[in-house]
This record gives sequence, C-alpha cells and structure tokens, in this order.
Amino acid sequence: MPDDAIETRIPPSCPASISEILHHAWRHDLAGLKPLLSVPGRASVQEPTTGETPLHAAIRSCGSGGGNVEAAEAVVHELFLSGAIWNDVDSNNETPGCVAARLGLDALYNLCVGAGMRAELLFGLLDGYEALESDVEDEDEDEDEGMKAGAEESAEDQQQQDAPEDVILESDPDRAFSPPQRVEGTTTVTSAAYLRANLTYSEGKLVDDEKNGVMMAWETSIMRSSVDALLPGLAPGKRVLNVGFGMGIIDAMFAETSPSRHHIIEAHPEVLKHVESSPDSRFGKAWEAAGPGEGAFKVHAGKWQEVVPGLLEQGELYDAIYFDTFGEDYSQLRMFFTEYVPALLDEGGVFGFFNGLGADRKVCYDVYTKVVEMHLTDAGLDVEWNELDVDMKGLEEDGKGEWHGVKRRYWTLDKYRLPIITLMG
Repeated sequence: MPDDAIETRIPPSCPASISEILHHAWRHDLAGLKPLLSVPGRASVQEPTTGETPLHAAIRSCGSGGGNVEAAEAVVHELFLSGAIWNDVDSNNETPGCVAARLGLDALYNLCVGAGMRAELLFGLLDGYEALESDVEDEDEDEDEGMKAGAEESAEDQQQQDAPEDVILESDPDRAFSPPQRVEGTTTVTSAAYLRANLTYSEGKLVDDEKNGVMMAWETSIMRSSVDALLPGLAPGKRVLNVGFGMGIIDAMFAETSPSRHHIIEAHPEVLKHVESSPDSRFGKAWEAAGPGEGAFKVHAGKWQEVVPGLLEQGELYDAIYFDTFGEDYSQLRMFFTEYVPALLDEGGVFGFFNGLGADRKVCYDVYTKVVEMHLTDAGLDVEWNELDVDMKGLEEDGKGEWHGVKRRYWTLDKYRLPIITLMG
C-alpha cells in the first residue's frame, strides 16, 4: 500500500515554489492556491522525486484526514480549469484518478474521468485540424494565428491582475520528475512495424519478434461472450465479417454457428501463411471451397483499409461485424465504425470490437468508454455495455503466469466492458 503521508509525498527537499503550490492544494486552500495558478503550467508542477502534482495532493489528502471532499472538489475543478494534466503519473505509477479510485473517492474520480474525456476529445479535434491545415492557404493560416494570438492576449490580460510578481514559469524545473517505466524498453507498436515483424505461434499466445502479445488464449472467454452478443441465440445462416484473424479464436466460434457468409480480413503475411498451411488451421482453401456459394467463405489478404472499400462496392452486408486489429491506434477503429460500419451493417445487425482501449488502468478505460460513446453517437450508432468479470488468475504480474514470455501486460483490469453496437433507430 502506498505511503500517502504528506511528509512522504512533499518532502523537505521539494523546491519552495513547487512546495507552496502542493501544500495549498493538499490543504484545499483555494484562496491561497488560485493566484499561484495564474502562470501557465503551474497547475501541473511535479515534486521532483515523488511526482506529486497539485491534483494528486488535493485528492490524496482526503484519504489522509486532510480535508473534506467538497473542498477538494472545488480545488480539483479549479486545477483542471487552469490546465492540470489528468493522467500524470507519480512515483507509485498512479494518476490522480488512480489515487481517487484506490481511496474510494467517487466524486473526485468522476472529475478526473470527465477531464480525461474532454482532453481526449480535444486532442482528437486538434489531430483532425492539423491534418487539414496543410491544405489551407497562407492567408488562412495568418488569420488563424492572429485569432490564436488574440485569444492568448485576452487570457493573459485576465490573469495579469492577480499574478504574484515572484512567480516565474520555469517549465523544466517544474516538470523534472521522471515517471516509472513498467517495462524497460517498451515502445509503441505501429501498424507498419507490426506487419514487418516476425510472428511466433506458441502454446496459448501469438507474439511478435519484440515479444509483444498480439493475441492470447486468456481472451477466449471474452471472445465467447462477444460471439453470443453479436449473434443472439447463435442462429445459423448469418453473414459475418471479422477484421483481424490472429489466433483464429473468434472465427472458430463464428464457424460453429454455420454462417451463410463468413469473411475474414487479415493483413499480416505470417498469419496468412499460418491460415493456409498450418495443420491447426481450418480456414484455408478447403474451407473457402466448402462455402455454400462462391465467395461465401473468404479470407481477404490485406489491410482492412484496402479491402473494405471493395466489399462496399460489391454490396456486401453483414449481420455481425467484429474488429480486433493489432498495432493500430484508436483513430483507426473510429474511422472504421464511422465511415464503414453504417454501410456494412444490415438492419438488425450488431457490431463489436475487442475493447482494450486504455486497459492498463481503470481511469483510462473509463475515459475511453466515454469517448467511444460520443464518437459512436456521432456516427449514428447506439452502444450498450455488457460488463464481464475477468478471471485475473495468472494475469496479475508482468512476466509471470500468462504474461511469461510477453513483454507488456496489456490487460490489468478485473472487469471487461463488452460493446454491443447497433444502428440508431
């Protein structure tokens, strides 16, 4: 259990300018804290050795007898208004939301989730703006810069009156803390890097040459529940599309329902080789030839971004669509359900995906749930969440149990939120 004492989290060695802000936040002294936040960046200062931020301090002190929750809510709200970072981690590898969850402070936890949702939605909008920005004329860019400068000057004018003279923004000293790394050398896997990687099928897992877990057998119970949700009653004769074959777990389950059409999209050449030539595979040429009609059973080789437009041109419709790719970020999942699912899913059909978004910590998982809900609504899709228990036996520690021989523990939660997505109306 982490030591939440103020003497531990804000040690005497803490620089005075950071210590002052953290102590005001810890005591929920909003009147004393607010003037210190008038300089940009000060809402996210970090104690250099413990990583304590004002958000951590304001939340942590509620579990240490340091103030009431209502006063803490006011401070946390002000910190977010002043630009506090919702997902900074401290020396315990906890975000402010993680601290609130551990201490059972639901109201403060919900504030962190709300802030995370707003931040992620804003980042999504900015990414889209940047993608469009390269195509606009210089005069439009100049106009935008002028608007941005005017907004910044306006904000500075509002802050200047109450700003203390001795507070100076020093971004490096204020953010000198180095967060702990769960797995040394872990890097984000991109789609291009994954498709170049060598893969290994071993008992209960599929890993790349960097030992990243592409798919693992512990996911089987989730796949079982997903098929039950996508095909209510497991009725035969349905039309099924699965994006991402991996170990073939969910496709084997789909096949057991005797679908009338079963299409699989897989991009990795070694997975495709496994499908075609492995004695363990049941989805090779013989399977395709056994379909009820030409093209009814088909493994489409290639990236879904290249294959799906062709399916649309052919007028394909599906009763069940599942999406589980590797090495792609959320933007690709969003593009799939925004641009393609409404056109591929027949009336009464169900769409689902492997919901591992932010699954390394509860607060991130909850944030992405909110973000996905909003984006699905924008796409004209309804979603219901079926919360499942995850048997964590063998999943508790990096490098042990199910994670033996796998670099990164990509799942840490005892609950799985299964999405059941349908067309609106």
